[in-house]
Amino acid sequence: GEQLAVFRTPDGQAFVVDAYCPHLGANLAAGGRVVGNCIECPFHGWQFRGEDGKCTSIPYAEKVPDFARVRTWPCCEINGMLLVWYHCEGLMPTWAVPEQREITTKEWVFCGQTEHLVNAHIQEIPENAADSAHLAFLHGPAILGGSDLRYTRSKLWDFMKHNWKAEWWPEPEPNKHCSQMLLQHTATFFGKHFSLMDLTVSARQVGPGLVFLLFEHAFLGRGIILQTVTPLEPLLQNVVHKIYYQKNIPAIIPKFILRAECIQFERDITIWNNKQYLPKPLLVREDSSIQKHRRWYSQFYSEKSTRSLVQKDLEW
Repeated sequence: GEQLAVFRTPDGQAFVVDAYCPHLGANLAAGGRVVGNCIECPFHGWQFRGEDGKCTSIPYAEKVPDFARVRTWPCCEINGMLLVWYHCEGLMPTWAVPEQREITTKEWVFCGQTEHLVNAHIQEIPENAADSAHLAFLHGPAILGGSDLRYTRSKLWDFMKHNWKAEWWPEPEPNKHCSQMLLQHTATFFGKHFSLMDLTVSARQVGPGLVFLLFEHAFLGRGIILQTVTPLEPLLQNVVHKIYYQKNIPAIIPKFILRAECIQFERDITIWNNKQYLPKPLLVREDSSIQKHRRWYSQFYSEKSTRSLVQKDLEW
């Protein structure tokens, strides 16, 4: 629900500030321009410094009031993304986003992205990693069956099956804000193992809305999908997947991986868009990792975390 203005100064540094000018509320991101290390309001020309938000110039005023400033947001530019730190108590960042060396050195190159809107609470999306039981049922049917759940179990595609082995665990201090999932994928055609589809995926969740999905294949090399989950408003998430892959591998390989991932992800979206969040779900012993994940994820809430009016048991 926040409106932000993002701009880059001539020296290359990016800054994020509140979009609305504190003078008369004009949107700095709609018609504003960069002047030196400031962003200029399109309405009256007030200029705000990106570093601390202080107003440095008012074209028609003799003096700039000391209290004239716009709110700035802590941000970092890493792995080809600009990331903003949000904390409802106003605390500064307590951890940093790790750099993916192969992206920085351009050993891996950008090969495409997907973008989806999900009508669910932000916690529902990462919780999938700890729900290993859904993998066989929802993601076992062949990707050839697509993402429409009415047809994924069609007998037409019965000759192909995806097999998954997954393990999830939280990381210890000093990385308690991170968790890991190891995923082994194999596929069978007409009941026979097809080794070309063997894939190892190690997923590292960093904070509540960023995931590093590392792919390793015996013949087709290595790459990564970066998943970002950005809450736009209560119960509406913007999910982006960006894939980077070895540049010596034909582009069709990462495109295929991204497409396959997209089909599987859209199966989850059908569930998320229509499900209800249960604060006290009916779980069996084999679901124990779901409760562990909820305990781990609870660290990202605080006393002032806004509660959704739609689902009072849920924080967002």
